[in-house]
Amino acid sequence: MARGDVLLTVLAPRITADAQRQVAELAEQFGLRAGAARCLADVSLPGQRYDCIEQRFTAGSLDTAAFRTAALALGEALAVDIVIQEDNRDLAKPRLVCFDMDSTLIKAEVIDELARRHGVGDEVAEVTERAMRGELDFKQSFRERMSKLAGLNESVLAEIAAELPLMDGVERLMANLTHFGYRTVILSGGFTYFAHHLQDKLGFDEVHANELIIEHGKVTGEVHEPIVDAQRKADLLEQIALREGFTLAQTIAVGDGANDLKMLEKAGLGIAFRAKPVVRAQARQAISTSGIDGVLYLMGYRDADLIDG
Repeated sequence: MARGDVLLTVLAPRITADAQRQVAELAEQFGLRAGAARCLADVSLPGQRYDCIEQRFTAGSLDTAAFRTAALALGEALAVDIVIQEDNRDLAKPRLVCFDMDSTLIKAEVIDELARRHGVGDEVAEVTERAMRGELDFKQSFRERMSKLAGLNESVLAEIAAELPLMDGVERLMANLTHFGYRTVILSGGFTYFAHHLQDKLGFDEVHANELIIEHGKVTGEVHEPIVDAQRKADLLEQIALREGFTLAQTIAVGDGANDLKMLEKAGLGIAFRAKPVVRAQARQAISTSGIDGVLYLMGYRDADLIDG
């Protein structure tokens, strides 16, 4: 249950008057009392990519889980994101932003691409999909997928790294997070080889991922321990915050898979980005209609505040 002020953010490539009306009716249905509203982005203005409206509401006694379920359903029907969060920015200004990599910062699951190049794509993709849906234990499924990559030439890694397709909006997002002085971290169940490539390209402060074991120019099918799974992601987020002198309320986490849920729950703001339905349903916040730069609006930034990426 939530009490006090909450922030409701509506984000989409375009928000119609009818969509605004239905969101207002949903808020009223759950007993939220409307307060001040801000237009964070207006797609009708030159150079702007999205519509985004943030409004403060006062919650007497809000069943946030029920509201989020209803907001997800309405958002899917209207093709908009409806995101609720506690209004605590003045008390805990975010300082640390942690990201999953595959299907979050890049438009690919690297292990699937490695498998495709090695001729075992269908086998590995099936295991990956089941793991992302939360049907398999991550460590078990990860080792099973890795074993199928034994013998892959190291040269293939460089080829794939050079061709990694960046997620929509990631350059704009990182340019602004760097500009505003946030500490940015990749926490990935993927591989350091590719995470370091993104670090060099986009300027992440640090990287934590799985390190492939390569012998005689070939992938062995194993990685160095410990494996970065869901619990390790959450633990690393907390450890980094503690090391840097930040509270958990000052952290943001962004990811798309079941392997990210513990990290999203641990963070002050946990955003499921273009995630599977089961992940969207369990995460406290979720966006799907924008690029990953939509995270900036959930942080309260207006287009007028932002630099071009």
